[in-house]
Amino acid sequence: MSRATVELPAATRAFLTRPHTATLTTLRPDGTPHVTPVRFTFDAATGPVRVTTRAGARKAQNVVAGGPTARVALCQADGFRWVTLEGRAAVTDDPARLAEAVHRYTVRYRAVPPALLDLVVVEIAVDRVLSLNL
Repeated sequence: MSRATVELPAATRAFLTRPHTATLTTLRPDGTPHVTPVRFTFDAATGPVRVTTRAGARKAQNVVAGGPTARVALCQADGFRWVTLEGRAAVTDDPARLAEAVHRYTVRYRAVPPALLDLVVVEIAVDRVLSLNL
């Protein structure tokens, strides 16, 4: 997964460190949106957004079905303050990337993610940012 192609303002980076739940929007093979609540991590230094999930989860299947051009949107909101991160996504089960995702999740949410046998990580290279009141 490549580095994010946008620089985020300090206020946006700070907002993304808050341990909120977000929504992840993926596209089903028929083009309709699938929106689901997720916990995620954002690495301001190297860029990717990471969402851990099951390989069989609809969100992971949608990204895989979308191939290398699969686009997603992740939105974190707190009242009338919000940020949406858009970009290309890929699913990986690489052990090193999974370990990094689990570590970052544990630090952010102060709890380990569910231990799933088919754990994968959706990695998003952010190339567009929309926000309000940040």
